[in-house]
Amino acid sequence: MNRSHSRGTPALRICEQAGVDYQTHTFEHDPRAQNYGAEAALALGVEPSQVFKTLVLEVDTQPVCVVVPVTAQAALKCVALAHGGKRAAMMAPRDVARITGYVLGGVSVLGQKRALPTYLDDSVNNWDTIFISAGRRGLELQIKPSDLQKLTSGVFGNLATISDPHDHTSQRQ
Repeated sequence: MNRSHSRGTPALRICEQAGVDYQTHTFEHDPRAQNYGAEAALALGVEPSQVFKTLVLEVDTQPVCVVVPVTAQAALKCVALAHGGKRAAMMAPRDVARITGYVLGGVSVLGQKRALPTYLDDSVNNWDTIFISAGRRGLELQIKPSDLQKLTSGVFGNLATISDPHDHTSQRQ
């Protein structure tokens, strides 16, 4: 796969160091966009369910990463159970940026300030490759699910629920 990219990010450096195949895709991010994942899917001309978002949640106050399709939301109870906890909740946006080192819409599961326990929705395995944020808005990383799992030590699980397309409260999730 093509390894060319205009500016390195911590996520891309992780892939380079591990020697995994990946491809980067860039697009012009619209600052008015309300749903970063849907924007990426449209700009790249790919199925939205092949584009995945990285969410940072707190399970019993411990931060964890969850990778789910942009067409879905994290199933909070399932995430809590997968992590051995009782309750999961979305982390406040300012805390996400502080913990990961990335801005919302550009949070990558790779190359964060500190590695967090990571959970991957089973649906990543529906695709030969998936798209995830490469660490900045308008930059997507296309990678094999098996490589993403190895790089993150991610645990697979049924962790997503289908989003209501009319519910705009979860679009920045």
